[in-house]
Amino acid sequence: MKRLKIYLDTSVISHLDAPDAPDQQEDTFELWEKLKAGEYDIVVSDATMDEIDRCNEPKYSYLMSELAKISIEDAEKTIEAMRLRDLYLAIGGLPKKSDVDALHLAIATVYNCDIVLSWNFKHIVNYRAMTAVEAVNTREGYKPIRILSPTMMKEV
Repeated sequence: MKRLKIYLDTSVISHLDAPDAPDQQEDTFELWEKLKAGEYDIVVSDATMDEIDRCNEPKYSYLMSELAKISIEDAEKTIEAMRLRDLYLAIGGLPKKSDVDALHLAIATVYNCDIVLSWNFKHIVNYRAMTAVEAVNTREGYKPIRILSPTMMKEV
């Protein structure tokens, strides 16, 4: 069976150091063990890295050291990803101010990911965003993509 290809948005990586959200942090730790074991193909984009670069020390160094423990496919913002981002925003799947969140979804789509993992329930892991991504991706000829939280990965 083919391994799942998973896109990590910034919130997942950031929750490796989230003492204010202990349940989410624990689920992220559990997921990270699977990632370190190589159970999935992992994609991290330059959009994600741009956000991580804005973390303060010592969080930044800690997150970078954890990222170094997993095998990652680097993904870039492409013209096609920016076009899809704009389509997701135009259809109303995400608020206009959430262009980076829409970009995460678009990059994951362009890089043929099976799953986007996020802790961002406000803009990404919700019915509105999922419906918009599904509608645009179907119309544009892309395969379906699942949007899940790390907790939901326990069921995969």
